Amino acid sequence: MYAIVQIGGHQYKVAENDVLFVDKQNAESDTLTFDQVLLVKEGEGKVKIGTPVVEGATVTAKLLDTVKADKVLVFKKKRRKGYQKLNGHRQVLSQIQIEDISLTGGSKKTAKSAKKDAPAAAAKEAPKKEAKAESTKDLSSHTVAELKEMAKEQGLTGYSSMKKAELIEALKS
Repeated sequence: MYAIVQIGGHQYKVAENDVLFVDKQNAESDTLTFDQVLLVKEGEGKVKIGTPVVEGATVTAKLLDTVKADKVLVFKKKRRKGYQKLNGHRQVLSQIQIEDISLTGGSKKTAKSAKKDAPAAAAKEAPKKEAKAESTKDLSSHTVAELKEMAKEQGLTGYSSMKKAELIEALKS
């Protein structure tokens, strides 16, 4: 099993027990969890590709050490002008070891908090339905973006190239 994970703006192909160097990770504990998993390959032919990330997938890693990379020398010179400049830079890196690749470990809400939020979610949906009924009466007061969103919800095709008047006409029918 391996995964493609995004860490610090870079993408890495990781498998369990891999040791890699990434940009410095500021973490209080030695365990890191990355939820920007772009692809997971489980076994023979079982590939899950995210859009842009795989829902619920996480990669857990252990912070081993913080080190500096090799020195990079930056030399600037303008010929015949007597100008020379030499700078050096050492990037700070974190050495991590991948412990686990999980497809179901990334739930940010617990089951209890999801049950508590269920009535609130139902209360939010009711005004949306009422607003939708009112919005069909007077479509000219909406913006083109709102009209395109309504057309998308209704399953209309070709709405992206329509003008406002054409969208209103299509939504009324």
